[in-house]
Amino acid sequence: MPKVRSFAPVAGRGAAALILGSMPGRASLEAGEYYAHPRNLFWPLVAGIFGGAFPSSYPARLRLLKANRIALWDVLLSCVRPGSADSDIEKSSMRPNDLAAFFRRHPGIKRVFFNGAKAEECYRKHVLPSLPAAFAGLTYRRLPSTSPAHAALSRARKAALWKAALTLPA
Repeated sequence: MPKVRSFAPVAGRGAAALILGSMPGRASLEAGEYYAHPRNLFWPLVAGIFGGAFPSSYPARLRLLKANRIALWDVLLSCVRPGSADSDIEKSSMRPNDLAAFFRRHPGIKRVFFNGAKAEECYRKHVLPSLPAAFAGLTYRRLPSTSPAHAALSRARKAALWKAALTLPA
């Protein structure tokens, strides 16, 4: 089965919040871009919250995040997964990213948002138990997955929940 690797983190020097996914899906891995699947709501939601107009280029999307002090990464560094679904990830193959080192490089991050349940589950199992006490003040919140596979909530409801979370004062 194919082993997949996540991307490098996206973070500006003034990052105050971090959004964590689990692992990029096949469309993202092929494009080399976070949330590249055309039906994934991540970029349209972020644009609606912060910029109004949808940035057409990937670099412009990353600038939008950084301008709003938001970092982006995945909980997992690598795993074995035959498709794009989080449910297809082989549990024994999960290797987490070094989030403790990331938080040391970005001390302004105080809030961590999970893009869906799998990201939160992986973080709580593979990262949180070994996270140094210095990071005990981080706050966590799971947001509904922006994946097209997660259709339990309407786009409008997802947008409202994401906006409420991301626009809270730091």
